[in-house]
This record gives sequence, C-alpha cells and structure tokens, in this order.
Amino acid sequence: MSFSSLVSDITYRNSERTAQDDKRSVLSRTRSYASTAATSVSIAGDISSQMHSGYSHPLARAWQAERQLTKAMLIYPLFISDQPDEETLIPSLPNQHRRGLNKVEAYLAPLVAKGLKSVILFGVPIAPGAKDALGTSADDPKGPVIKAIRLIRRAFPELFIVADVCLCEYTSHGHCGILRDDGSLNNTLSVDRISDVAMAYAEAGAHCVAPSDMNDGRIRAIKLKLIEAGIAHQVVLMSYSAKFSGCLYGPFRDAAGSCPSFGDRRCYQLPPGGRGLARRAITRDINEGADIIMVKPASQYLDIISDAKEIGKDLPVAAYQVSGEYAMIHAAAKAGVFDLKAMAFEATEGILRAGATIVVSYFTPEFLDWLDN
Repeated sequence: MSFSSLVSDITYRNSERTAQDDKRSVLSRTRSYASTAATSVSIAGDISSQMHSGYSHPLARAWQAERQLTKAMLIYPLFISDQPDEETLIPSLPNQHRRGLNKVEAYLAPLVAKGLKSVILFGVPIAPGAKDALGTSADDPKGPVIKAIRLIRRAFPELFIVADVCLCEYTSHGHCGILRDDGSLNNTLSVDRISDVAMAYAEAGAHCVAPSDMNDGRIRAIKLKLIEAGIAHQVVLMSYSAKFSGCLYGPFRDAAGSCPSFGDRRCYQLPPGGRGLARRAITRDINEGADIIMVKPASQYLDIISDAKEIGKDLPVAAYQVSGEYAMIHAAAKAGVFDLKAMAFEATEGILRAGATIVVSYFTPEFLDWLDN
C-alpha cells in the first residue's frame, strides 16, 4: 500500500469512529434526559421527599421511633386478695387473677427472672365485714396491700413497688372517698383519709404511692405528710392526674370488687371531652409536688398524653392501658380481627409515641417474652 493510500484509509476509519461516538453520545444524553425527567416527575421537585430508604430495614425502622418499648417501662398490675390461698381467674380480664399472699411469690418469681421491674398493687378485701363507709381496712397493717408490700420487698428486693391509693375497693358504697349524707363526695375528709392511706403504704416500704381517687388537693396533702415524716426523699409520688370517667373500667371493677353501689364517678373523674380540665389537673398536680404524671385510660386519650408531656416536659409521663382496652384487644384477636401480639405492640407503641415513658399494662408478662425474641 502506498503512503497516500495508507493516509486515506486511516482518515476514513477515524471519520467512521467519530460518527459512531457521536451516535453513542446522543443516545447517552437522550437516556440521561429521560431519566432526569422521570425522576423529576416521581419526586415532584425536592429530593427530601424520598423517604422509603429511611425505613427499608427492620433496624432502620426501629431507629425511627423516639421511644422504643423496654422492660423497664412496664408496670404490671396485681390484684391482692385478703384470702391467703386464693387464685381466681377473672372472667372479663383474660389471663389475669386475684391472688392471695401465699400465691404471690411463686407467681412473681419467673416474671422477675425474665426481667419484670415493677408492679402496682390493688387490694381486694373479700372477708365479711371488710368494707365500711370510711374504707378503714385500706391501711390495715394486716390488710392485703401492706402485707404484700412487705412480702415483695423481702422476696424481690430489686422489684419496684407501686401502691395504688384509693378507697373504692374498701368502702361499702364503692366510691373513691368519704361521702356526705346526701351521697356526694366530701373532698376535705376524703383527702385527709387518702393521704393517711398513702403514708401507711409508704411507711410499709412502697417505693411509690399513686393516688387514683381524683379528689382535689390530695397530691399536696400527701407530699406534705411525706415531708413531715422525713421520707419524701425516698418515696415517688405518682399522680393519676388525668383520669377519665367512662366504660373501660368494667373488668377492673370485676377484679377489685369496686363498682359503686349507687350513682357513678362522673363528678370527680374527668369527662371524656374535658381536655382543658385534664390540662388544668396536670398543671395543678405538678405544682403540688407530683413526681410522675399519669393519664388513664391510654389509647383513647393519646392527645392528653401528648399534653401531659408538653406541660410536664421535665417529668416522666405514665399511661395506664386499662382493663377495658386490654379486654377489647383480646376479644378482637380471638375473633380473628388481628394478631394479638401485633396489636399489643401497635397499641403500646402508639402510647409511647404520644409521649409516655411508663406504661401500666396487663400485657407485661407477654412483653417480657416478646421483647426477648
């Protein structure tokens, strides 16, 4: 091949390669444009709208929660009978029992081994003559709560004991205080009585006293008596600040025998629509010395839990998932509406999301297992 032919051949090949490169470049630009256009349509502008990646993995989903349920957040309700050997299933409260003192230690031992951190005690006087108009057996040294506090302190020194403070289980009329002759609540006498009962539980060794009666001024009265006794520094005062009246307490009243013999509790428990009253009650109880604020019931009052966290931003907020809530979840799961475990977690996570850091839950024994798996 002559030199001139060689030059001509190289020039032709270079020209052909350039044309091919140009075609590839045009195709690449076309694809890039199409991709960009499609992306622009799918995200509608701002790249921050792309969220799926943030919860694409189970652990990444867990990280999205402000609060994740732990065993330390749970308080388990116990119904303590004055009949030492009683162990009676409560038909309206699935898997829950009334237990006498002789049954308590054996029942709690495996739960404590699984990580149970706290219980709340409710006394159930059954013996003839145990109830009267003043609820005198509430702070009886030989009564179920005081004896249970001492037993649990001795058997399980690390278990945190909360003592519910109310008179409804102990009064012949089933109301949460002392009544006037006309059947209305005598707030002054009730507060004095409730604060005495709280002191008896504190002196017996309860780590926390939790008045649930909803009488005006009882937090201040209890706090002052704790201070006067020199034990305010070692007893937590948890107030049922926002306790609403309603129909979700039926199974509890079956368990504790605390149904009013006449009337109802609407004049001292909060009305279901009373958000402003709840906010005022929370503020009042914080000012009177409460260490923890509680909202009860829980799932129907998530806005109140959120309010409690806002008002008491420097205090722990507890929520009581009451007996009716628990029983409804069981009933729906039994009917095949949803999986029991899935709904127990979903309901509890909703309570935590609203602002609670403590949950009183009848699901506690199951959670001790579920949280390990």
